[in-house]
Amino acid sequence: MIISNQSGILYLVSSGVTMADIKLAQELNMTFRIPYPDGTFGEYSFSADKKRLDLDYLYNMLCIPSKYSTGLPPERLPLIIKNSLCFAVFKNDKQVGFARVITDQSEFASLWDVFIDEPDRRKGVGQALLKYIFAHPDLLGIFRWFLMTEDAHALYQKFDFKTEIYNPYIMMKVNAT
Repeated sequence: MIISNQSGILYLVSSGVTMADIKLAQELNMTFRIPYPDGTFGEYSFSADKKRLDLDYLYNMLCIPSKYSTGLPPERLPLIIKNSLCFAVFKNDKQVGFARVITDQSEFASLWDVFIDEPDRRKGVGQALLKYIFAHPDLLGIFRWFLMTEDAHALYQKFDFKTEIYNPYIMMKVNAT
């Protein structure tokens, strides 16, 4: 069986999807997507389900000026969540990390707002989060990735990102076809 959301995206809700379901989706000019399953890494779990995001946590991390943010205007927080693929990290059902991707799902993807809470760093959680993100079906085969970082170059280099010569905060990864 399939269900539709307001964006016209059909989601698989059981393994009983028929060819008639797929044909209906094509006739209605709708995209067919299987929800991305949650992932785990030790005591941590990862989710791409925006309904699980702790908005107070994200507000504190992104809207209040800090080491991680210059202070995003609070009224823009709903827009960045709506218009991004969002990834959350949980420990004991409490959000302890986040990342988001902006993409055309073909040629370009930009990784933003990647952070893990201080007590949960240096445990491999960031690397596991990136593996989870890069395995997302909407991001497979992306030709060019872009990100900006001040201090996590070593982490991103593990995923073949290279520092741009003209700006050491910018990193890029190009996948050959």
